[in-house]
Amino acid sequence: MSGLLSRLRHVAGRVARRLGLRGQADAARLQRARHERDVVRDRLIKVRGDRDAERLRASRLSEELDRLRATATSDPLRDRTDLRYVFLITYGRSGSTLLQGILSAAPGVMIRGENGGIVKHLFDFHSTVTRHRDRLARDDVLPPSHPWWGVDGYPDATALRDLRTLMLDTVLRPEDSTTVVGFKEIDWPTEGLAELLAFLQAVFPGARFVLNTRDLERVAASKWWARRPDAMAELTAMEQRYVAALDALGDDAWRRVHYDDWVADPTQLRGLFDWLGIDFDEQRVRGVLDVKHSY
Repeated sequence: MSGLLSRLRHVAGRVARRLGLRGQADAARLQRARHERDVVRDRLIKVRGDRDAERLRASRLSEELDRLRATATSDPLRDRTDLRYVFLITYGRSGSTLLQGILSAAPGVMIRGENGGIVKHLFDFHSTVTRHRDRLARDDVLPPSHPWWGVDGYPDATALRDLRTLMLDTVLRPEDSTTVVGFKEIDWPTEGLAELLAFLQAVFPGARFVLNTRDLERVAASKWWARRPDAMAELTAMEQRYVAALDALGDDAWRRVHYDDWVADPTQLRGLFDWLGIDFDEQRVRGVLDVKHSY
């Protein structure tokens, strides 16, 4: 019996020694693994720090490039920072051409006529690029191997400035003495009008809008509207869309005038002129009213 106990103690000792050695080995391996983990983690932190520093440097270089490009390509006489912008919103046969003439008769004011809704095309261009840019936005710049390479660098400020100077150079063409410029338009989209008007404010900082309305029954009976059986419903819906889109811009961004009111009493326009910062001269306004205007 004592021999058996001795052998058991001997076996137990060997097992304990082996387990101890194995535990030490496991502990050593665990320590090495932790060390390797810490090394990798430190390396990753450094890589991320280097990446963030490069990203910041690239961002600053991009901003400086945009600034230099703007300085090199922008002619102060083209991007007139002294101008105020006014746009007339209406539908056909509302008397807006007459209002266009009344405003343009004031010193320093130039309200151009219709242009077929070209700003919608500019809006579509800008919104398409920015949508894809934002969709593909990531921490790192898109590489040349990417199918959309470069779209992530589309600069809003540069684009809006260049769209403004494009309009100033080609459509609005203000004179040296012009202080207020804009256009009147009857071609407005049925969808997304509020977004389009907000885009106009982004292109033309401080832009204001004038909604000109008229008795809809008279409009519906005039010219081409008279040939449309649903003219009244179409005009009513159009006017409601205009008001809703303008309301989204805030009260200070727009004013409404009614043709029937200011034709009967031109002084009804005094409030509009004051709001626009334009000198109101009743005799000058009546002089324009005496001249036949198309539509």
